[in-house]
Amino acid sequence: MPYIKIESGKLSDEQKTLLIERLTETAAEVMKIPQEFFTVTITELPDKNFGIGGKTIDIVKDEYKGNKD
Repeated sequence: MPYIKIESGKLSDEQKTLLIERLTETAAEVMKIPQEFFTVTITELPDKNFGIGGKTIDIVKDEYKGNKD
């Protein structure tokens, strides 16, 4: 049974549902395996628990928002 694991920041229930549906559909199509065989898990991580470019995600988000104003 294929297993798909996603780690991300906080997601809404709607986002989780859509992500699980689309990941399953796409993987089943590519792998030629029925969707019923797939398991998907989503692990939500606080923004302070991972980073990009030496900065935690909360700082990166704040800087990005500051550049858009």
